[in-house]
Parts: sequence; structure tokens; C-alpha cells
Amino acid sequence: MSMHITGRHIGIAAGLLVVAGIAAWLLLPATVPIETATVAKGRFVATVDEDGKTRVRDRYVVAAPLAGRLSRIRFKVGDQVRVDDAVATITSSPAPLMDSRTRREVEEMLGTGEANLERAKAVVERARAQRDQTNTDLARTRTLAQQGAATAQALERADLAARLADRDLRAAEFQDHAAEHEISQLRALLARYSNDSAGPPEGWNVASPVAGVVLKVAQESETIVQPGTPLLDIGDARDLEVVVDVLSTDAVEIRAGADVNIDHWGGEGKLKGRVRRVEPAAFTKISTLGVEEQRVNVLIDILSAPEQWARLGDAYQVDVQITVFARDDATIIPAGALFRRGESWNVYVAKDGRADLREIELLRRSGRFAAVASGLSPGEEVIVYPSDRVVPGVLVAQRSR
Repeated sequence: MSMHITGRHIGIAAGLLVVAGIAAWLLLPATVPIETATVAKGRFVATVDEDGKTRVRDRYVVAAPLAGRLSRIRFKVGDQVRVDDAVATITSSPAPLMDSRTRREVEEMLGTGEANLERAKAVVERARAQRDQTNTDLARTRTLAQQGAATAQALERADLAARLADRDLRAAEFQDHAAEHEISQLRALLARYSNDSAGPPEGWNVASPVAGVVLKVAQESETIVQPGTPLLDIGDARDLEVVVDVLSTDAVEIRAGADVNIDHWGGEGKLKGRVRRVEPAAFTKISTLGVEEQRVNVLIDILSAPEQWARLGDAYQVDVQITVFARDDATIIPAGALFRRGESWNVYVAKDGRADLREIELLRRSGRFAAVASGLSPGEEVIVYPSDRVVPGVLVAQRSR
């Protein structure tokens, strides 16, 4: 029996082969495009990120010591003021500048001022002793470091302690000078009224208690003022701190002495800082979404060299990252690789072209990264932001870019 193969038969066979190939291709498991990241080993740092603002650490509010007509204040914000400069003048008004009740009030204020002065002097003595001790420790540590008996880190800590102690001493002296000035003003005021027949004076110069820069002029135009009316704020613009309010749930993790990075402050690079104090009381603040939040103020000292941030001023906005957790040799992955299955954390690992479901023990999350305690090894590839098409065992391939 003979068979003749014609061109028609060949065409039919080829068509059948094409159909069979297409059917086989359709029956193959679909390959899911993915993006991966390599599991890394290194230092992991968890931070609390918030925006804050700078402020002069110690500022003095110059207030009217008595009632009268305030002349126009000639000083403007940013002007330099020396100690005992006359920053304002109060002249007599239709009523006497001081009556018997006001005199008693001034005498009571004088007694309070004397107590404040004694307290300020005690703080200065304590700060001076602390400064002297830190300078001694710094000199000793520097000598030991030159001999190879102390580490560079110990020398840096001693130098930082000496600089902070010197700053605390300047702040204490600032308060001491202000207290002395307040007492001298009150005594001079009472002395001018010791002779009732002399009548009220024609004018009274309000002097600056400290040297510094004018930060705010509360009352610029001429007007009638009462005792205690704020006139202007004076402070040392070189002595800045950063204040940032954080959620109370974050504040419980922040400790005094924690390292801080200060970013987006307007200059190049990041500034170094350190938490000086976490205030013990929270306050209520309405968020931009209208939600009530309990916030806590955190005070931060700037540790970078002053010449690096010389252009920073009072109430400038900055971003801060406060370190609350750090671990060397941590296993680090992108936070986008994590997802929950029940009560456990999981990731997908791209292994041999397939998705391998892996349960892990999460150590800590912070921003875009997370530290893993177990379940992954450095060098493995985890799938970042896996879609619902990614299931255990599915074929995966790196998405083309």
C-alpha cells in the first residue's frame, strides 16, 4: 500500500503542530514579574523622625517695672544690645508713676528677686565646679590618649562633656546677671521714691539686664503700659537648642543622651545633636487631620561646630531623626518586603526562579527598612511589594526596567 504525501498534508500537519505548541504554552504556569532586594548585613538604626524648630536656649523678657507712658522703642529685631543699655523710657502719665500700693508691690518683687539671685548664684557655682571638673577630666583623658592608654571615643566624650559644661555655665551666668539687674532696677526705683515730697520723676530708663541680640519687640509704638508689660526679648543668638514635639508613644522610647541627626536646616550636610531632656508632661495638639494627639517636647543640644550653623536663628524649622534603637551586624531588608500571615511576619524569597514563602522573626522596623532576627540570610533576594499573584512556588522573574 503506497501513501502519497502532498503539500496539503504537510500544511495540515504544520498547523496541528502550531496549535499543539500554543496549547502547551498556555498550559505552562505564568511567570510573575517581580522586583527584588538583596538581604544585607550591617548597622541598623531606628529613629523617631519629626520636624522641630530652633530657639534661643536662654532668653530674657524685658518688662515695664512700673506704670506710665512708654516712649517708642528704637531697637529693632536683630540689633545688638549691651548690658545696661537703655532700651526703653517710661515717663509720667496723668496718674502718679507709683502710689503706696505699687510701692508695696515693688518691695515684694524686690524680696522675690533677692531670693532668685541667691538661687542663681548657687546654680552658677555648681555649673562652674562642673565645668572645672570636666576640663580636668578632658586634660587627663587627652594625656592618656597621647600615651595610648585611652581610646579616641573616650577623648571625644570628654571633649563633649567639657563643651556642654561650658555652655551650662554661660547659661547660668546669664540668669545670674539678669537676677542682679532686676534687683538693681527695683532698688533704684524705690530709692527715687524714698522722698515723697520729691514727686514722681519725669522719666525712667529701662535698661537691658544682659548683653545679646533683640529677638522680639513686643511693644514698639508709644503707649501706656502697666507694671509687668513685656517690652522686648533679648537673648544670646549663638546659644541655640532644638525643640521638637513627638507623640507620647514615641517619647517613652527616647532617652536623654540619645544621638540626633538634624537635617533640612538650610545648610549643607547634617548637624549632630544630642537629647538633653524629655519633658515629663505631655500636652494636647490637634493634627493637620483634626485628630487630637498627646505630644511631648524633646530638647536637643546642637553638637556640631558653631561656625557650621552660624546662619541658624531663633525659631528656624529643622528636621530631626532621634535614635531610639541601634544594632550592629543586623540583617536588614526593605520594609516593603514584609507582610502578615496570621500572627507572624513573612516574606517571599526569590529562589531558583520561584517564590519561596518564608516566616521570619522581626526585630525592628524604622522608615523604609527593617531588621530581621531570624529566617533570612545575607545575600538572599526578597521580593519587594509582592502582588496577589505571588503565591508559594509560582514562577517569578525580575521585572525588566
